[in-house]
Amino acid sequence: MQLTVNGAGTDVPDGATVAAVVEGLVAGRATGHGRVAVARNGDVVPRSAWETTRLTAGDVLEVLAPTAGG
Repeated sequence: MQLTVNGAGTDVPDGATVAAVVEGLVAGRATGHGRVAVARNGDVVPRSAWETTRLTAGDVLEVLAPTAGG
């Protein structure tokens, strides 16, 4: 099914969860899950709900991680 993740069209399997999408995005990055926030269709998804929040076609996810800089 097709979603929009951070502004880009993304295909994910039917029945995918927020946790699965986050795992795919942060795999291999130093950030890890501990420093990520997720909004689905404009509403924050609590970390405790990532595993059980199933996505549907057309959902818009914003996955945000803090960055250091100066």
